[in-house]
Amino acid sequence: MLATYHYVAFCDSGSFTSIGDWFMEFFDIAHVLHSGAGNKNAFKGLIAAEYSGVKVELVKNFEMGVSNKTPEFLKMNPLGKVPVLETPDGPVFESHAIARYIARLKDDNPLLGSSRIEQAHVEQWMDFAATEVDPGVAWYLYPRLGYIPYVQVTEETAITALKRSLGALNTHLASNTFLVGHSVTLADIVMTCNLYHGIARILTKSFTSDFPHVERYFWTMVNQPNFKKVMGDVKQADSVPPVPKKTAPAKEPKAKDVKKEAPKEAPKPKVAEAPEEEEAPKLKPKNPLDLLPPSKMILDEWKRLYSNTKTNFREVAIKGFWDMYDPEGYSLWFCDYKYNDENTVSFVTMNKVGGFLQRMDLCRKYAFGKMLVIGSEPPFKVKGLWLFRGQEIPKFVMDEVYDMELYEWTKVDISDEAQKERVSAMIEDQEPFEGEALLDAKCFK
Repeated sequence: MLATYHYVAFCDSGSFTSIGDWFMEFFDIAHVLHSGAGNKNAFKGLIAAEYSGVKVELVKNFEMGVSNKTPEFLKMNPLGKVPVLETPDGPVFESHAIARYIARLKDDNPLLGSSRIEQAHVEQWMDFAATEVDPGVAWYLYPRLGYIPYVQVTEETAITALKRSLGALNTHLASNTFLVGHSVTLADIVMTCNLYHGIARILTKSFTSDFPHVERYFWTMVNQPNFKKVMGDVKQADSVPPVPKKTAPAKEPKAKDVKKEAPKEAPKPKVAEAPEEEEAPKLKPKNPLDLLPPSKMILDEWKRLYSNTKTNFREVAIKGFWDMYDPEGYSLWFCDYKYNDENTVSFVTMNKVGGFLQRMDLCRKYAFGKMLVIGSEPPFKVKGLWLFRGQEIPKFVMDEVYDMELYEWTKVDISDEAQKERVSAMIEDQEPFEGEALLDAKCFK
């Protein structure tokens, strides 16, 4: 009767939403998290619990592949995935659902955002971490650990996608300490945990140095007391794990040594299981540009020549470009901004061009570009030159980079000496350009 009185009193006061919540608090019983100790998806709920003052205990002696296959576990999650949170009201699986559940046990929890727009932004960055960052890390790391077959093209695609995602994250963090607002939220917890295995196991300093704001953010997060209590000391990978060696097929016995017996079914090769909660992200199809016939022009060699030429640019870099250029494997395009009358403020115009180049990062493997801001007085003109793999502007660029529609695109006819000279002048940042001062020049390489 005493317990019933307390339950009614607490419910009337609005402190608890279920008998289960009251029971856990009144008797100081912890929620139980089923997972291995090093699972980055389990970290999300455990860190959320530290910030929320919620008691969550990690189940002891959990063995992946054994504990998660028992009938008792499969009743909580029929797919046998981890983590699973055992609560008095029933089990919860999927790491983000677990983290949200734990955060909601505390009234007005700042982890969820302090306004509707902040709550939306928290969800936004949690989704970004799950759909943009996590797949890139997984498809780069897991094949090298032997969890899934290694394919070089798949790895190159994963690295390109991951760099694009980290580039977008780096831009946001250039002016923000946290992803949302001015304190840690679930977005920071999820993002940091999804970066954790990458930075700890495969993303070396040479990789992450291109994203200094992401570096600063990650090391700030993992050294927060509530993160450190769960994750321990985090160290960055010193090297990239080697590609697993393929097992040589067994030699077939000679015919005279084979005894006559019923043929046996060949054993199926075993593939190690990935130790994470979610299945490995679905493999993206090959980029159509990777299926084009090989080109004699090696784009990276041209980019190195461009970057390393400091003197005699016309004689060295420009001559080298035309020596390398393969009109069958690549095409050149001029672009002219359609709305130059809007370009009345110099820094706004330059920022507009900078944003365009950031969004073009998805095609860095297949393109080189120069963007010029022209004029000494407003309105300023924006013109560009782009080198693309193939004979057309890649469809995925037209589909995904909205800026493309803001420009008029004209394919270069290199048989026209005037157009060819204009290409050289734009690569060289020639000033004056077409009789006008050059306010700014940006390179995409």
